[in-house]
Amino acid sequence: MRKITVLVVDDSSVIRNIVKDTLKDELDIEVVGEAEDPIIARDLIKKLNPDVLTLDVEMPNMDGITFLKNLMRLRPMPVIMLSTLTTKGADITLEALEIGAVDFIAKPSVAELLATKNSFKQTLVRKIKQGVTIEQRNFKLSNALAGKTENQVLRFNGVKRADHLIAIGASTGGTEAIKKVLINLPENSPPIVITQHIPKSFSGRFAERLDSCCKITVFEAQHGQKIKTGHAYIAPGDMHLKVVKRGAGLFCTLEDSAEVSRHKPSVDVLFDSLIPFADNVQAVLLTGMGRDGAQGMLNLKESGARTLIQDKSSSLIWGMPGKAYALNAHCEELPLDNIANSLVNFASLNKAEMKKKNDEY
Repeated sequence: MRKITVLVVDDSSVIRNIVKDTLKDELDIEVVGEAEDPIIARDLIKKLNPDVLTLDVEMPNMDGITFLKNLMRLRPMPVIMLSTLTTKGADITLEALEIGAVDFIAKPSVAELLATKNSFKQTLVRKIKQGVTIEQRNFKLSNALAGKTENQVLRFNGVKRADHLIAIGASTGGTEAIKKVLINLPENSPPIVITQHIPKSFSGRFAERLDSCCKITVFEAQHGQKIKTGHAYIAPGDMHLKVVKRGAGLFCTLEDSAEVSRHKPSVDVLFDSLIPFADNVQAVLLTGMGRDGAQGMLNLKESGARTLIQDKSSSLIWGMPGKAYALNAHCEELPLDNIANSLVNFASLNKAEMKKKNDEY
């Protein structure tokens, strides 16, 4: 059995040793080298040809972002960022994902890392094994998407039904996929609620970055917030986001309860909260590892919602959409580029037209 080869790039010898020690007992993973700065990493990539890179972003001689840009241009490969849970760390990590890093893992302090070693190991091993399955074609696709996300706002005459709602769930690769959908939506778009698997310290900055480049207004959701046309609401990284209907309006509700489908926030929790008004909902599952959202999407479809999944060829990882596909939870499977247009076209239908369209699925 050929092992997955990994190069560890971090200026801290302590962190490098922790990562090496974490992976030493994995039968199908081998750390073939380590580098304390990007210059050494560049030479070792040429010499060792690793399958996956773990990369710290704050290093001497060349910052990680500059290194990553050069790497994705010259030798695209799966890169997993080791990120600090700070505002600066969030910005750098989100930028790295824009450039083409496939995923990230939160890097606590050395003391915290030693205390949570088993959890860190499980997460790192899972992301390395998933990362190596991603084809270089998808890296190129990711870069292409990041480079053409301007001036594509759709024309839309407005929703025909009050309280029509779009709900989106995503995980690995989702930050860029969500951006691709939202950046095309006009100011009078139906409201959107979003659950993306992301740490608490990242979700606020993710919302702010989207708000700065989209025509719609993007918030990190707050408890009790009224849902309005032309606005998107992103679940905080440590709370479940639900939607409740009160009187004539819809409102965000945040819930600090147990993980569901191994996640908090969970897409299944969001989708299940929409069942009481499912016939006025469009639910979307984008790229992501695991199965969160698949069962919730099936529940929504069976309750009358229109359900969409991102297709395999445009997904960084076809885990969550693939699980929904296996359950036949989707009404349509679409390339990422076509999802925004499909959403606004359906939102322009009246109640009878929506029902007729859904009956065709």
